[in-house]
Amino acid sequence: MKPVDFHSSQRGFTYMIALFLVAILSVTIVAALEKTITKERRDKEAQLLYVGQAYQTAIMRYYQNSPGTAKSYPPDLQSLLQDSRTTTLQRYLRRPYFDPMTGSASWGVVPAEGGGIMGVYSLSTQQPIKTGGFPDNLANLTGAQTYQQWQFNYVPTH
Repeated sequence: MKPVDFHSSQRGFTYMIALFLVAILSVTIVAALEKTITKERRDKEAQLLYVGQAYQTAIMRYYQNSPGTAKSYPPDLQSLLQDSRTTTLQRYLRRPYFDPMTGSASWGVVPAEGGGIMGVYSLSTQQPIKTGGFPDNLANLTGAQTYQQWQFNYVPTH
């Protein structure tokens, strides 16, 4: 009868435990990574909502502060930084904002019917995580398929 070698059978068992631990660790790391990526996207979405509303408010103020009776939209986004239509300098934005979704200073612009820019949108074609639960002034963002459909427009109410 051959003697039993306990060391060789233990090596196989230890190897199986090591493989099991590596598998558990891999699944845990992947789950944590997915959670982190989702959180970063949600943070960028929140930044996009903030920046988009800042542009929307700036366009509204530019429009409402038009001298005379004829109201006009800004001809370009640069006009929101320095409105030279009146004798006193008006700044509706302190600085141009970057699009948080693309990291670029470029924005899509929504042309106004009578000329000028009535809104902005991100150039990102990614699908948003947030698709509902927007405040009333941003109800048009509900159900958007891409961030490009998140348009931050100012439409005057007469």
